[in-house]
Amino acid sequence: MLSSMERHVADVRAFNRFYTRLIGLLHQGVLDSSYSLTEVRVLFELDRAGRMEAGDLRRLLGLDAGYLSRMLGRFEGDGLVVRERSAADARRQVVELTAEGRARFAGFDERAAEEVRELLAGVTDEDRGRLVASMATIEEILGRAPKRERPYVIRPPRPGDLGWVVYRHGTLYSQEQGWGMDFEATVAGIVADYVKGHDPRREAGWIAEVDGERAGCVFCVRKDDETAQLRMLLVEPSTRGMGIGTRLVDECVRFARAAGYRRMVLWTRDVLLGARRIYQAAGFELVEKERSGGDGRDRGFVEEIWARDL
Repeated sequence: MLSSMERHVADVRAFNRFYTRLIGLLHQGVLDSSYSLTEVRVLFELDRAGRMEAGDLRRLLGLDAGYLSRMLGRFEGDGLVVRERSAADARRQVVELTAEGRARFAGFDERAAEEVRELLAGVTDEDRGRLVASMATIEEILGRAPKRERPYVIRPPRPGDLGWVVYRHGTLYSQEQGWGMDFEATVAGIVADYVKGHDPRREAGWIAEVDGERAGCVFCVRKDDETAQLRMLLVEPSTRGMGIGTRLVDECVRFARAAGYRRMVLWTRDVLLGARRIYQAAGFELVEKERSGGDGRDRGFVEEIWARDL
């Protein structure tokens, strides 16, 4: 007699076979094209992200490095992508869709949507609701991977990201530290200054994404000709422990070094213990501190300046 686990395994496998037949994934090509499902998924991620490092793309989709390289080579030959060395680290490769690549993916995306419309055409509103709710349940249950195993992407800021940076700094630090609107206004001023005087050769920002949602940020800004400043490091509580903060700081340091700065500084507060550990691990040292007055519900804190040579 089968155990409940074995019965459930058999049921899941039967559903997989049914759904695979239903959506036609047994065909060699996808959406009447010569591209495989994996190749179309790569185009989807590039279309959504704008620009991505090949390493991030590989980790996000769990692909073999050689396989991905051959795939990108084919895309490049077809005029769908361009590849170039990262300005921050020449060992890294940045991939971006061309205009032809975006147009080709838009065609795939519309055909995929039309296939689903046809699939749902004969289903009542009530049953469609049940279907979508069941899919959400499957995704929620089977998507409970440990934090450290979840893939993430580091990308440049896009329109809408800077507003999110201000909003999340204001909201998160109010909830966790009791800091008031003065702190949020300070962050808004930093963001405004970044946009007004932005020099892409010497200043940059990065947004972290997990499961398509923003999960963190950091910015490298010019302090003077020889000194860069790391600003606005933030990692969402739900994604802490994944190494995102360390990766963001590493990106900032690499960019500053490649941009020709000789030193990097940052400002923080003594109560931000997680951030201080990341800074210390990245080679920063505490060089100055001063007790400051309270902010909102806070009763006071120690302002700190950390620095490192590049």
